[in-house]
Amino acid sequence: MKKPVFVLSAFVLLIIGGYLLYRAKTRVPLESLHLHNLNYPIHVGLYNLYRTEQADIVMLGNSLTEWVEWNELLGRQNIVNRGIAGDITSGYLHRLDLVYKLRPKICFIEGGINDLYAEVPVDVVFENYTQIVESLRANGIIPIIQSTLFVSPKWHDAKEKNKEVAELNARLHAYATQKQMQFVDLNKRMSENNLLRDEFTYDGVHLTAAGYSVWGEEVEKVLKQHSL
Repeated sequence: MKKPVFVLSAFVLLIIGGYLLYRAKTRVPLESLHLHNLNYPIHVGLYNLYRTEQADIVMLGNSLTEWVEWNELLGRQNIVNRGIAGDITSGYLHRLDLVYKLRPKICFIEGGINDLYAEVPVDVVFENYTQIVESLRANGIIPIIQSTLFVSPKWHDAKEKNKEVAELNARLHAYATQKQMQFVDLNKRMSENNLLRDEFTYDGVHLTAAGYSVWGEEVEKVLKQHSL
């Protein structure tokens, strides 16, 4: 019974090690920082290999997006997962072709926390995010901006990093309002006082089943609004 817990904990430690590696490489150009995530080439290769030709809904993000089966969570067959654990927003920008090839109607974007822990400035994260959104729109895809989730005190540097999360979310919300796009505030239900609530996380950043239940409900609301 202890083996699954050990394996999960070991994997989380690998992700934490990835964050520390990002920090150690502050001299690496920000536009190529995503390439220092070992998960990136593996998953890009797999996503290019997969045979799905079309999907109405794409979930784009990092480990928070990757670590749930969205088709099973929502009971839908027209949705694909394009999350990569440890990925940052510059990585999203360099793999948007994996979204375009699916010809989706809508794309949910989640991310930013890995950038901030990699010491990528909020200004750069926001700029990457807007480029992702505008590129999706230019390709006829509806972008749905989802708030960057706060971390809980269980995660390191929570107080300092959550200030940056709050700043990023404020800018994303204002941008979405200006562009008349939807902004899904996941923190409204999963966080309190700018801290991810304990019942929604097992380590301070990654989500429990309860967290994914809430997230799935919010995604479903948006899909119904778009008659999907």
